[in-house]
Amino acid sequence: MPLNDQQIQTLGRDALQRAAAGDFAQAEEMFARIVEARPNMGQALHLLGQVRLKLGRFAEAREPLERAAQFLPREVAAQTNLAGCLIQLGLNEQALAALARAARLKPNDAGIAHNTGRALEALGRAEEAERAYDQALSIDNRLVPSLSARAGLLAARGEWAGALTDLETALVSHPADPRLRLRRGELLLRQGDWWRGLGDHEARLEIPGERHTPDLPNWQGEPMTGRLLLYPEQADIESEAALRDTLMLARGLNGFPAGIEPIVQCAGTLAGWLAEASVRRGDSLENFVAAAPLRSVPHLLNWSLDALPPPARLHRQATPSSSVGWFSVVEPPAGLAITRTPDDIPACRLVVADDTWPAHAAASLGIRTVILLPRTADWLWGPNLGTSPWYPSAELLRDDDREGLAARLAGC
Repeated sequence: MPLNDQQIQTLGRDALQRAAAGDFAQAEEMFARIVEARPNMGQALHLLGQVRLKLGRFAEAREPLERAAQFLPREVAAQTNLAGCLIQLGLNEQALAALARAARLKPNDAGIAHNTGRALEALGRAEEAERAYDQALSIDNRLVPSLSARAGLLAARGEWAGALTDLETALVSHPADPRLRLRRGELLLRQGDWWRGLGDHEARLEIPGERHTPDLPNWQGEPMTGRLLLYPEQADIESEAALRDTLMLARGLNGFPAGIEPIVQCAGTLAGWLAEASVRRGDSLENFVAAAPLRSVPHLLNWSLDALPPPARLHRQATPSSSVGWFSVVEPPAGLAITRTPDDIPACRLVVADDTWPAHAAASLGIRTVILLPRTADWLWGPNLGTSPWYPSAELLRDDDREGLAARLAGC
């Protein structure tokens, strides 16, 4: 049934009230009716696109926002909302065009400059993105999204001091923001500053995500008596990250405060390897007093890179032969006799591996191990290559250091 002008005005007013109350689903239905009746009404198209953005329906928001931008060529919000939608859809070139139109209408807008940086960064144009963030911050020097984004770019090229300054500035305005605290913590930890970084790294536990959390009180280092569950926080305990965290961090368990009996939650893959007291995920937790994630143990026990406890105890013992274990995506040189079977690790004279659980198993056994790390390696390794403080028998190399790897292989 066609709507007259008065009905459209009433419907529009009601839709705005619904949207203001947070009922975006009902508001979307109302704005859709208006657009159906008046397909060229720019404001209605714009509002329809906005509520669909609120609902997270970005693909459906694109069409009314594109049309709104055409019918409202001099309205900045119409261009910026379209750009935001296109960024969400990964259409960053089109987003840049919409942002350029918005910038012509409002040249000194920090939000427009920031979103331009986002689109440029997504396109891999890091230098241009940094200039856009610089422009945004020249307009508003406390714009937290731009400070955070620029910190990421600075850190990526090793400018730690500048990145840390940006994060500290952002935290002045938002001191409790867990994402900012986590980023600052990771930045400090990657530089080897565990004293300042470990506390901030705990902010990760405040951020919603797919993280395993057992139904037990969270141990935060206070005195206690009884069984303490140490668990991988990854939702998938059989994931590579969970397996390597277990072997790397389930160490020095006799160094816990008196009265605490630490028990490791262990994946089935490691059941035949880990000799520490363990349970499986899904086992009863009735006799446990509290729990702590393995990645919190360095913070809770005040570990430092120059004073790490000994590696986890394993059931296996090293019985080296002539085998070379190879557990890396880097291809081994031709003619080298290798094994890729984890059960063969104890018999290997050398193991070459990425940062995966076989590397930690071999190094825990005291087998000479070359671990190939990416440039953005886990902060746990510290900032330096060479002999690892985690394992006396392990040497850290960059995964693109082909000459270094060839030299180690030639020397074995």
